[in-house]
Amino acid sequence: MPQIILTPAQRKDKRSDAHHLDPVVMIGGDGLTPAVVKETDMALNAHGLIKVRVLGDDRTAREAMFAQLCDELNAAPIQHIGKLLVLWRPMPEKAKGEREDGMPGPRVVKIVKFSKSGNARPQVSKVKVMGNQRVTQGGEIKRAKKRRLTSVKKNVAD
Repeated sequence: MPQIILTPAQRKDKRSDAHHLDPVVMIGGDGLTPAVVKETDMALNAHGLIKVRVLGDDRTAREAMFAQLCDELNAAPIQHIGKLLVLWRPMPEKAKGEREDGMPGPRVVKIVKFSKSGNARPQVSKVKVMGNQRVTQGGEIKRAKKRRLTSVKKNVAD
């Protein structure tokens, strides 16, 4: 797979975004194993922009690993500074069921209520539960409590 080509301005923006990141993947003495490549791929899928720390001292080997990772994972090389490599790849699209803001959406829950005597059939009902609601053990739907806008101490002081 070819690498993603970025303009110098785009690369500069990615470098500034990566400045505060910690290394997610570490490459040890064994070098670039298939397990390391798989872990790097998973990290790119999860984060998009990652740092990789290489523990070897050979600069040419680090440059070769950097190029190989970018080629295999279809990632853009952002920066190679010392023993740190910075890679970027656009994050894949979210699954269809998830909302854009990441909050849980409405879902359908089946509630089963058993009879008190145990002889009759249980009552089964399907209920739509919103993101701010939960189903209690008794089968009731409860809303999450609203958060206070100010603290109790501030209300007493006023």
